[in-house]
Amino acid sequence: MKTFAKSQVWLAGLALVIGMFVAQASLAHHGWAWATDVEFELTGTITKARLGNPHGELNVAVKDENWVVEVGQPWRNERAGLSDEMLGVGRVITVHGHRSSNPEQRVMKAERIIIDGKSHNLYPDRKS
Repeated sequence: MKTFAKSQVWLAGLALVIGMFVAQASLAHHGWAWATDVEFELTGTITKARLGNPHGELNVAVKDENWVVEVGQPWRNERAGLSDEMLGVGRVITVHGHRSSNPEQRVMKAERIIIDGKSHNLYPDRKS
């Protein structure tokens, strides 16, 4: 009986450690840790859109570069006044937010999107 109890404690500890690693990896991707603290802006044309959970992504052509712009979850986009049609292929957008801290990556996280002169704030609690 003592061996069984020790096995349960050991397995529970292992599950906790694994859970902590999974949570940390998830936060590293979905948080802001991968992005710079410096405000960044780009204007371009949407060439591809994948909207949905855990967040949407837009491919945006900017001059001779292709950027991936992380936008909000469907509820966040809707709250900001953005519809899927507004984030469709061919639309010209200006995005304010933060780019990847790796200068080799053309990836940014949007805080605010301007379409047809109208500003849509995805994170109203953040200064942008």
